[in-house]
Amino acid sequence: MNQHTPHRLTVEQFIAWAQVQPRGRYELENGRIIEMAPERVLHIKVKFLVALALTEASKRCTQSPHVLTDGATVRIDNDIAYEPDALVYVGAEWPGDTIEIPNPMIVVEVVSPTSVARDTATKLANYFKVGSIQSYLIVDPDSRTVVHHRRGSGAALVTEIISEGAIAIDPPGLVVQLSD
Repeated sequence: MNQHTPHRLTVEQFIAWAQVQPRGRYELENGRIIEMAPERVLHIKVKFLVALALTEASKRCTQSPHVLTDGATVRIDNDIAYEPDALVYVGAEWPGDTIEIPNPMIVVEVVSPTSVARDTATKLANYFKVGSIQSYLIVDPDSRTVVHHRRGSGAALVTEIISEGAIAIDPPGLVVQLSD
C-alpha cells in the first residue's frame, strides 16, 4: 500500500517519519512510502530460519559476519530504502541504536504473494546498486527454493536456483545448508 504524503521523501525524512509511526513496517521507493502487508505465519517462520541458518554459518566463517533480521534499513539511493528480511555485514558491529546499515554484503527477501513481483524485479535491480552488496537471496517458502543472485565479473550477475544441498555465499565465505 502506498501511504499518502504531501511530497516525496528523502531517506532521512523517511526514517524520521517511520520512527514515529505507532505500528506497521514501511519501505521507501522513489520517495513514496510503501506500507508492508501483514505476513503469513509461514513467512515469519522462514525469516527466522533464514536468520538462524546465516547465524550458524557465520560461526564457521573467518570474517566474523554479523546477521540481522528484518528491521534494519538499507539505503539504495537518496529516495529508495528497503528493509530486507535478513542481511549480513562484515566489519565492526554497529551500535544497538543504528537504524541504517550502510555496508550490507548479503540481503535476503522471503517472498510472499504480495511481494514476489517487487522482490524479484525492482529490488533485484536496486539492491545491486549498493556497492557493498555481493549476494541477494530470494527465498520462496512455497516452492522451497532459494534464488541466489551474486556479482560476477564486470556488471554481470550470476544466478543460481537451489532447492537442496548447500548455498555457498562468497564473499564472505558462508556455506548455508538449505535444509536449515
